[in-house]
Amino acid sequence: MDAESRRPAQRTQGDAPSNPLEDFFRQLPQQRGQRPPVERGMGSGVLVSADGTILTNAHVIDGADRITVQMNDNKTFEAKVVGADKPSDLAVLKIEAQNMPFLTLGNSDNVRVGDIVLAIGNPLGIGQTVTAGIISAKGRRTGLSYGGQDSFEDFLQTDAPINRGNSGGALVSLNAELIGINSQILAGGPSGGNIGIGFAIPSNMARSVMEQLLRDGRVRRGMLGVNIQNITEETAQALDLKERSGVIVSNVRPGSAAEKAGVKRGDIITAINGEKIDDGNVLRNKVAGTLPGTEIKLTVQRDGNPLELTVTLDEFDTDRSATSAEPGAAPNSASPTGGKLGLTLQPVTPQVVKELGLTNEKEGVIVTGVDEGGPGAEAGIQRGDVILEINRRSISTAEDVLSVVESSGSRPILLLINRRGQTAFITIRPR
Repeated sequence: MDAESRRPAQRTQGDAPSNPLEDFFRQLPQQRGQRPPVERGMGSGVLVSADGTILTNAHVIDGADRITVQMNDNKTFEAKVVGADKPSDLAVLKIEAQNMPFLTLGNSDNVRVGDIVLAIGNPLGIGQTVTAGIISAKGRRTGLSYGGQDSFEDFLQTDAPINRGNSGGALVSLNAELIGINSQILAGGPSGGNIGIGFAIPSNMARSVMEQLLRDGRVRRGMLGVNIQNITEETAQALDLKERSGVIVSNVRPGSAAEKAGVKRGDIITAINGEKIDDGNVLRNKVAGTLPGTEIKLTVQRDGNPLELTVTLDEFDTDRSATSAEPGAAPNSASPTGGKLGLTLQPVTPQVVKELGLTNEKEGVIVTGVDEGGPGAEAGIQRGDVILEINRRSISTAEDVLSVVESSGSRPILLLINRRGQTAFITIRPR
């Protein structure tokens, strides 16, 4: 499939990718002459119905003025964009054709690690190619998708050889069912070639996105309005959890569906609609895969007690703004708090309260120094972080910090920090 637009070419065919997980479909021969240069992007697609409906990646068609689809028998068609969804990196195209051969979408939830799969596409523009491999892993998240921080990722990982140009192509089971849309590779060497680590969007996600694009021209997703983190072994120890299950809520957005339902910061979400949850990305994808306005049941642990909350989901908004306030510059003079954490702290100033939107001047202490070899640095604490809680106790002075740390002994301690307006839990093992 060839996507063409008249705009300055961004990268030529010989350029190396700028990062190892870049899209791998672009081949950009530059045209010289009077007209502006033409950028040509080559990628793959999959016919999923006899009437000419095609699934591909959104990044394959991004910015294209014209899309030409070439079949294996060299017949070509002009394609129209039905819709594109940047968060999932999926797009639906339509060609004027009937009785076309197509692949049936399979159930990607039934795919198992070790299953043999085939990758079909047009690598490097050389023509249709089939390669074989296995499913190496499920539920992968790279964090470098086309949609950025608003991406929804639940990749199937495969070692079937795929290269630039395979993007948007089919990952097929031995039952001849479409189980994934090839989307990313972990590239190696200066040419950015295949090293046996590729990622495909699972067919169940692709089916949901495609159906909404065909029906409504856009994709609607549910949203809770919380920040969540996975529970590590040390976090479980700090919270005295009997088992390491669920995800912990580090922030609840004011006015969100979660706040209205009674979800609180520090709650541990253990199940959604009765289905056990152990990974934040799984929870996020399940919520996003549910239409806004739908009621869901959340099972949470709060102070060791189980609760069931009913949440009516909001609609996910890709244009929502994120807080980006930087903490004010800290004075040079500050009160060191000992070597157990390797941190230097001072009270929060009115300027920091204003910039970070804290409740009052007695909320937390600001980190003004981090010992590079200390436990705080190892845990990821940074200068300018504001410590709001330790072991679920509110903190307002350096003395509060010392008191809680001393009472914890050698056990891991759980800090709630505010970093540039975003709250998160961090576990530290004192020395």
